[in-house]
Amino acid sequence: MSNPEGRTPKEQHLGPVIRRGARVQPGTTDQRLLDTKGPTEWVHTDPWRVLRIQSEFIEGFGTLAELPPAISVFGSARTPEGTPEYEAGVAIGKALVEAGFGVITGGGPGAMQAANQGATEAKGISVGLGIELPFEQGLNPYVDLGLNFRYFFVRKTMFVKYARGFVVLPGGLGTLDELFEALTLVQTRKVTRFPIVLFGSEYWGGLVDWLRHTVIAQGKASHADLLLFHVTDDVEEAISLVSKETGH
Repeated sequence: MSNPEGRTPKEQHLGPVIRRGARVQPGTTDQRLLDTKGPTEWVHTDPWRVLRIQSEFIEGFGTLAELPPAISVFGSARTPEGTPEYEAGVAIGKALVEAGFGVITGGGPGAMQAANQGATEAKGISVGLGIELPFEQGLNPYVDLGLNFRYFFVRKTMFVKYARGFVVLPGGLGTLDELFEALTLVQTRKVTRFPIVLFGSEYWGGLVDWLRHTVIAQGKASHADLLLFHVTDDVEEAISLVSKETGH
């Protein structure tokens, strides 16, 4: 095939793509892949981030797909070891394993470590789903199956997808974030209802009162929303609630 001047244009085949004339690119696809001196701006582009996000979902789904029934336990990373609150976390982790559940936490220290410790001491499955943060020190030593995530929303998906219920120990903003995300998903029926147990009535009482006397009283939520969760101070009751509502 000739161009108007009678010269054969340059032609390039790149997989299924054919480029001719001014559209021809220098080098080959393999050459650009293997060229270590090429530009690196592409690793900061949104298309590349999409691939990273996709890879995190694939790793999470692939690693956790064969977990037995499990409960996600949330709580503060700042809970000191040896305190009654920490020991309650250990007891909950043990009791969940004894009831036939695996234990999933955020993998950090404090209340998360307590639940993982209890699960490990009961010789159960102890999972930690960590997150890349500037001030975190990695997974606690009681995690026997761990994943570290770059993106919060991928991690949150794993907490919900592979848990049959939540037990929420006293915690800060991260714990509140997980709690209200779970409540919202259940309220809007984005997930099949599963039990949410708040452990520690003294700690959670003020929040429950605010929901009842402010949020619901002003019509921002309904009285039925108070039925989306339970509050208890008893380890056996917490385990009984998650077992009963999951049919486990």
